[in-house]
Amino acid sequence: MLSPHEIATLVLLCGDSHPRDLDTLDMETLLALQLITLERPSPGVSEPRVTLQGHALLKSLGVLRARKGMLAAAA
Repeated sequence: MLSPHEIATLVLLCGDSHPRDLDTLDMETLLALQLITLERPSPGVSEPRVTLQGHALLKSLGVLRARKGMLAAAA
């Protein structure tokens, strides 16, 4: 079961912005549960990305909705 902080971290990562200062323990939990992954666009740089499982979880929580085959943030 995810904590409210872990869910909030997942929501922030799903947005278009690049959040900073995210809790390391929350990130590790999301990585372990395969809700996010770390992409490495260049050496020494890693960017967290929400996985399909992460998007599915956010959709089931009502944070995201399906629209024309794509996931969109609920307004």
